[in-house]
Amino acid sequence: MHERLILLPGWSCPADLLEPLAAALRVRAGKGLAVELAELPALADWRQWLDELDARLPADCWLGGWSLGGMLAAQLAVRRGERCRGLVTLASNACFVRRNDWPAAMPVEQFGDFRDAVAATPAAALKRFDLLVVRDAQDPRPLARRLASRAALPPTDVLLAGLECLAQLDLRAGLRAWSGPQLHLLGERDALVPGVVAEALREQWPGARVELLDSASHALPLSHAETIAALIHTYMKEVQR
Repeated sequence: MHERLILLPGWSCPADLLEPLAAALRVRAGKGLAVELAELPALADWRQWLDELDARLPADCWLGGWSLGGMLAAQLAVRRGERCRGLVTLASNACFVRRNDWPAAMPVEQFGDFRDAVAATPAAALKRFDLLVVRDAQDPRPLARRLASRAALPPTDVLLAGLECLAQLDLRAGLRAWSGPQLHLLGERDALVPGVVAEALREQWPGARVELLDSASHALPLSHAETIAALIHTYMKEVQR
């Protein structure tokens, strides 16, 4: 297997949070898989994010990411078509915010309250967000400390742009039409992307592989790095046969 996988982090998070997962993948796959981490765009207009990623990230590789990063990777995979080798998402939804025809998502009111909190007091809102990310994890305290170790708070306008991106992205039609291999990994105890999303995604994208990880929270790429590395590596080998 000679592949390249680019991983994008979640909202407000630096890419190096995913380094343990990247390291586990490199050990498992050896020289057959190059794993690289890429930062989310630092732009105040979310509509420019995909253009920036398309220009910056290499072509003809696998794209993946955590939460918002996974949704952006998916949208970019759809845009690139055959120029994307495959897709891996971690704790990502087809629509992050609830819609009339997509109830398995965050309620609109809850999302709006959080967006207002980020605009008013971003540092306090991020602490609240970190607690949601690790809620119901088996050992949440070290995970929360890793999240809190951000070197610096992203600019508020970039944080708000990321939230607007979460509110607007709808992957359903695009990934249904996209012919590339796709693996979606979700956490059974996720407080931000409910576990019931797994069955909804299976119905939405019958050609995709969707796995629900027992006892995993939204922080699943941090808490279950070895398990996720094994699932990704196995899936990539399967689709190459």
